[in-house]
Amino acid sequence: MSGDIAVSKQLWSGRLHSTLIKMAFIEFFAVVVSAYIASLLYHRTILLHWPAAETYLPAALVLGALVLLIAVGFQHFSTIQTTPTHRFLWSGIEAVAFAFSFFLTIMFLLKISEDYSRGAFLFQIVSVSSAVLGVRATLYSRLQLAIASGLIEAQRVVLIGELRQCSHLADRLRSNGILTVGSFPFPVRNDPNTVTKTPEASPLRYHKPSELVDHCRRLRADKILILAAQNDLPMAASLIEALSELPVGVHIVPVELSDWLPAARITELGKVLTLQISRPPLSIFDRVVKRAFDIAAATAGLIVASPLFLIIPFAIKLDSGGPVFFRQTRHGYNNEPIRVLKFRTMFTTEVGANFVQAVWQDPRVTRIGRILRQTSLDELPQLLNVLIGDMSIVGPRPHATAHNEIFEKQIAPFRRRHNVKPGITGWAQVNGYRGQTDTLDKMRLRIECDLYYIDHWSLLFDIKIVVMTLFSKRTYINAY
Repeated sequence: MSGDIAVSKQLWSGRLHSTLIKMAFIEFFAVVVSAYIASLLYHRTILLHWPAAETYLPAALVLGALVLLIAVGFQHFSTIQTTPTHRFLWSGIEAVAFAFSFFLTIMFLLKISEDYSRGAFLFQIVSVSSAVLGVRATLYSRLQLAIASGLIEAQRVVLIGELRQCSHLADRLRSNGILTVGSFPFPVRNDPNTVTKTPEASPLRYHKPSELVDHCRRLRADKILILAAQNDLPMAASLIEALSELPVGVHIVPVELSDWLPAARITELGKVLTLQISRPPLSIFDRVVKRAFDIAAATAGLIVASPLFLIIPFAIKLDSGGPVFFRQTRHGYNNEPIRVLKFRTMFTTEVGANFVQAVWQDPRVTRIGRILRQTSLDELPQLLNVLIGDMSIVGPRPHATAHNEIFEKQIAPFRRRHNVKPGITGWAQVNGYRGQTDTLDKMRLRIECDLYYIDHWSLLFDIKIVVMTLFSKRTYINAY
């Protein structure tokens, strides 16, 4: 039986390799054609003449060769069966970026960039990027269909761990075209009740790693995944040592940390290798960019809104007397307390443990205050908080400290929302999750949006949220 598996695997492997070679050359030709056509279209539509073929055809071939070499060198295609779709597509964009960087460097060093149109160069970047994304998405889909129909053999994996968890993981792997050929519990010494089955359904008892290695060898797996829970760690070391004699990839999945693994990576701390589970959400460069955007946006906002800073205080005094501004202690970056500034919208100014959220038709809200709250104009003074550095234009909305204390005990990742500065507006607010959070589910939805923003931050994301804040009706849902 194992001989039949080996022969079949060789046949399928040869078919897969030829398919991957075809895919790489299809992308090569797509890059060449799209780069050349982009240069022709630019010259014809913008400069109103056809370019000389000797200028752009060799360049297109060089770009195609560079993208091919980068894709092959970084194993984009050889690892396609175990690479998620988004990562495969993103690696294509990275290959295009590297290729055009190398190409520009070559032209500069050889002093041949004078006859090359900068407009055509930009057109080529857009055209080639689009072509690579389209080709990769199509090829990936076709490969998955070929695996599902049996034309190409799927990657074969063996799972070792708690059988219920193995079954769940096998389902997830199957959806990505990866075939689980065997699932086994951890070897347990001197335990006659440890029983599992081979794929042929014959009963098997084993008590040491070497016996499990023999079965994995016969299954001809490409990879072995060890699902290690905390109580499995004493056996995991000896199991990994035993499995290392097999010519396959051995992976370990810490079961208790599975929710954190998507953001984990292997790093070096001095000369010590570590598995970094979490890291600051923004790099130093990201923080500089975000701070520059905050200062520019807050300054512009104060200039544009300067008439309102004269009108609103006058209206508040005329309507209800009392102070114009309302200051409240809230949690900011790294859970540190900050003083948030707002235009006063209520007759009363509860602080600390006496804080009570506003509700629909709240009698504490003044007539002018109701208008300010419904239009979010009461938040304008927080532009000063942004300039001071306590807040950002975009980020998780800061809650009153008493409000935080209620929910941080009930929602485990609640405090992670303080890993960035709080914002005047945020992803939760533009999606309609603002206003009273009188239930745990409402707060969970807000926290999910806040954490999504933290994990997916970019300057464009901030700009998108600002635009949605200004023009989206959803932003003003539950504003009272």
